[in-house]
Formats: sequence, structure tokens, C-alpha cells
Amino acid sequence: MLNRRHFLGAGAGTLLASSLPRPALSSGAADKTLRFVPQANLANFDPIWGTQMVVRNAAVLVWDLLYGVDATLKPQRQMVEAEEVSADGLTWTFRLRPGLKFHDGEPVLSRDVVASLERWSARDPMGQMIRAVQVELSAVDDRTFRWVLRRPFPKLLLALGKTTSPCAFIMPERIARTDPFKQINEYVGSGPMTFARTEWIPGARAVFERFAHYQPRPEPASWLAGGKRVLVERVEWQVMPDPATAAAALQAGEIDWWENPIPDLVPLLKGNPAVKVGIADPLGNIGSFRMNHLQPPFDNVKVRRAVLAALNQQDYMRAIVGDDDDLWKPLPGFFTPDTPLYTEAGGGILKGHDLDAARKLLSEAGYKGEPVVCLLAQDQPITKAFGEVTVDLLQKIGLKVDVVATDWGTVGTRRTSKAPPASGGWSMFHTWHGGADCVNPAAYPSIRANGDKAWFGWPNLPGVETSITDWFDAATPEDERKAMAALNTAAMDGVVYAPTGFFLSYQAWRASVSGIRRGPIPVVWGVSKS
Repeated sequence: MLNRRHFLGAGAGTLLASSLPRPALSSGAADKTLRFVPQANLANFDPIWGTQMVVRNAAVLVWDLLYGVDATLKPQRQMVEAEEVSADGLTWTFRLRPGLKFHDGEPVLSRDVVASLERWSARDPMGQMIRAVQVELSAVDDRTFRWVLRRPFPKLLLALGKTTSPCAFIMPERIARTDPFKQINEYVGSGPMTFARTEWIPGARAVFERFAHYQPRPEPASWLAGGKRVLVERVEWQVMPDPATAAAALQAGEIDWWENPIPDLVPLLKGNPAVKVGIADPLGNIGSFRMNHLQPPFDNVKVRRAVLAALNQQDYMRAIVGDDDDLWKPLPGFFTPDTPLYTEAGGGILKGHDLDAARKLLSEAGYKGEPVVCLLAQDQPITKAFGEVTVDLLQKIGLKVDVVATDWGTVGTRRTSKAPPASGGWSMFHTWHGGADCVNPAAYPSIRANGDKAWFGWPNLPGVETSITDWFDAATPEDERKAMAALNTAAMDGVVYAPTGFFLSYQAWRASVSGIRRGPIPVVWGVSKS
């Protein structure tokens, strides 16, 4: 069992200065600069090319959306002024708000939107579903574009406004024409902040500055919807992989907001009157043990099921939340607990923790001793903790383990490879999914099992895909629930991935900072410093 205290060391209560030199700020400048410690390093900055949450979290500052999901999980107009749907549901006509500008001063035009949606829909699972029924996506005039379908797609607005990465961010046409499987190298958006590229030091810092020409909507802000009013002039992301360093910097006033403090440090932070601590997102997170379905040994479903049979979610959850049982729940399924469509159908295998059954499955699978190449990000407390539990688990059931201890940016790049593990590929990695993305299949790319078009690991499980289609086509809540039960069962039988449990996370900030909200994304609109 992992001893989590090794994260802390003896220096958590002492002042640890940042290793990066920073110019001294005047009192007024300091009040207008928000210093934020993100969950991970911003190793790349293309929100369509990959699906890392840290990239998505930075991207919402720079690129805007046509629609944005609010705290009720409903899409609301954002860049769009109005939309019209034909009576047969096949033609959608959208009109952009007037006065929208990109950061380079150019107006946002329909052709920019069309190019952006074409690039996004090539990578996003919901976008791919729309493309499959698309007749035409075209610009009518500078502010109007039209989407014509061959069959209705009632959840189109949710696709355009969802929080799940890749989000349908709007870029200038010249950038959006970049091959969706290659990274962009220009970061121009129309969102509330610009990206200070010259100050970007991957592994250390990323800087965003308020865009003076951004026009917020009049409605109150709610998650990715409403008026995104940025009250600070500058947001500095300071990468601090060591939790003790981040805790000391927060207490000393060197940083203003820490996205994900580990639970062991929370009592220390709560004891400081200059610091506030709260739950980051009430919809929590789902831990994920992601396996490569293309390469041995996890190309064999019995080997994947052996992992499910042996896995003890309590071990994983205690490794990241400690003894606080209010912060986690067992999860014999793939969907967010306490939401309307939650189901545990078919999830009995996760309740057994049976090492003997796991060894028997490995024997039946004819396991030949192929090494399991585990990509384990050491700069993420969550993935580091999960990884140490996994290495012990796999060795106990008789799998040969080859650990690649690396950083989260490298995991994000290497997991895109379909090569054999010995040739730069991989067998498994750990991540987690925001509960807001996992309430149903609509915005949940990691539940898909459509082969080459699926999320990393590329499961090919027709039963899963049939159940997802049934959910999209469901006419009643009861039909939706039936489809969800069938989906959870099929995903468990084929082991799309292994859920390691449901957990809540903390965030912490200086008492002098106001406007911090709970939600799936740490947004800065409405946040100010005194």
C-alpha cells in the first residue's frame, strides 16, 4: 500500500521560494496579477490535437465557444446570437454575435467557424457522429453559417458547448486549416484572454493577459456560459509538481490559487487564516486505468478482465484521499454517481477483489510473459499514487511490469502511439475524468469503443457502440435508462477501461482572492484580488 506521506517531506510548513526568478510587482500590479498553480505542466497548447484537461483548462481562456455548458449541464449561447432549426430537424442555421474579434484584431467570420468545426469534428467523438450524418457545413455570409444533416441530431448544441476535451473552440481559418492530427503553432483566439507566447516556458510557466476587446455576454457567468468578465490583467500559471512546495508558496502569499492540493496537506492549509480550502467540483472525478487494446497483453479480453477481478478501488482511493471516506465512493461502473442515469449494471466483477480469479483468467488467456509497459506520470500526485498501487497489483497477479516513470506531458504525447510497447508504444496509463463529462455518453469520449476512432487504447466493442446509439436515439427517460444499463454492462464485459473509483478533489486559495467557483474547470472570470 502506498505511503502517501512521502509527498510531504519536512518542509511543508516552511517558506520555499519558486525556482523561477520573477520581477518584483508593485502593490497595484500584484492586485491585477493572479498567480495560479495548475494540475500539470502545459507541455503543448493545441486543444483539438489532444485531450489533456490541463490544455483544455488553458484553452478556455484563449478560445471562445459557440455555446457553453452551464452549471445545470445545459448549453447556452456564447458566440452565437441566434439559431434556427428546420421543422424536420435537418437544417441548423446560426448567426454570430456582432463585434466578435480575434486577438490579432481581425473579425470572427463564419468561414473561421466552419474551418474550426471541421477540424474539431475530425477528432471529437460527438463531432464524428455529426460528420457521419452531415450533408453540408457552409458559410452563408460573414455572420451566418448553416449545418445541413441527413438525419436529425438533437444533441448538436450540447456537442458544441460541452466541457469535455476536445471542445469546439473557434480559431481563425488559417489556423483551423491545420491538419487535425498535427499540432498548431499559432495561438490566436477570441476568448477573454490572450496567450503570452514569449513568456511560455513548458515545465515552468504560462502567462495569459486580459483581452481588452473581448465582449462578454450580459448574462451572469456559469461554468463556460454567460458573461466571462475577467477582472485581473494577467494570469500566471506557475508549475509546481511538488505539493509541499505549492503548499508553502500558497501560505507565504507567493501564489494565489492552487488547483489540486493533496488531502494530506489540507489540515495544514485550513489552519492558516490567510488560506481558504473547498471542494473543487461537486460532480467529482472518475479514476481510470486505461489499457491498450491493440497490443499484448491487453489485446486479450481475459487479461483485461483479470485486472478488473483483482482491482480493489479502496486501495486506489485511499492512496489519493487518505482516510477521509467522505471524499470517495466505490464505482462498479463508468458513470457519475448520484446523477439521474447512474447505473451499476454488470459491475459485479469490480466488487470481488479476487486475486485467485485474476490469476485463473491470466492462465486461461495464455499469458506469455509480455511486459506491461506502464506510463506513470510522476509530476501528477493522482497518477503517481495510482501508478504505485497498480505496479503492486499487477505483480501480485503474475504480470511482468515495465515502469516508464515520466511526466504528464510525455504521457500525453506517447499515449497517441499505436506502436508496440517495445517500439515507443505503451500498455497502460492512468488518468481521471471529470464527473461532469461522465453523466451520460454524449460528452464522454473515453467510454467510446469504435476502434481507430476511439480514445487512446482504441477499444473495438460493437456492443458498447450499439448501446451508445440506442441512448442517442432514446425517446423517453426509461429508454435512456435501459440503454445506459446495457452500455455499462457491455463496457464492463469488454473492459473499455478499468474504473478505479469516484473521488472529490480540493482546491485552495488565498483569503484575499474572491470569486472562486466550484465546477469542472477552474475559470478566472469573476475572480479578483484585494
